[in-house]
Amino acid sequence: MDRWERIDEIVGSVEQILLGILLGAMIFVAFIQIILRNVLSTGLAFGDELVRNLVLWTGFIGAAVATREGKHISIDVLSRWIPPRRKIGIDIIANGFSLSVCALLTFAALKFVGNEIQMKSILFLNVPSVASEIILPLTLGVMTFRFCLRFLKNILLIGHQAVDK
Repeated sequence: MDRWERIDEIVGSVEQILLGILLGAMIFVAFIQIILRNVLSTGLAFGDELVRNLVLWTGFIGAAVATREGKHISIDVLSRWIPPRRKIGIDIIANGFSLSVCALLTFAALKFVGNEIQMKSILFLNVPSVASEIILPLTLGVMTFRFCLRFLKNILLIGHQAVDK
């Protein structure tokens, strides 16, 4: 399990670097657009679309980071009243459900990207649309991996609790 956690740490570092680069690029392009429009009455033909795609990438990478840090959206009404020993069972169910949903979404995103490759759609400046959309299966796959790690850790915790009794 330690090897998988180490891989997750490396992916997390790459995510942090990418988020910094993407946010910087997004702010820079938006700033340039504002200056060009207000000062020169022009703009980058691809500027708005590039910023939209940078927002997409930032949002999905941010979701993967939130999953890593355990800060993804969750409903924890029951866990407030359940004793800690029983909470592991609830966590197993929640992480198993999240794992299943992310796995299905990863599969759907892979099909979507495959269709886009076949259609040969273009974004701007002859950049294929798949260059933007590839973030969908990548980040959903990472989220699936992280929920799987949590799911397995919780299963191991239950095993250790059973041995401790």
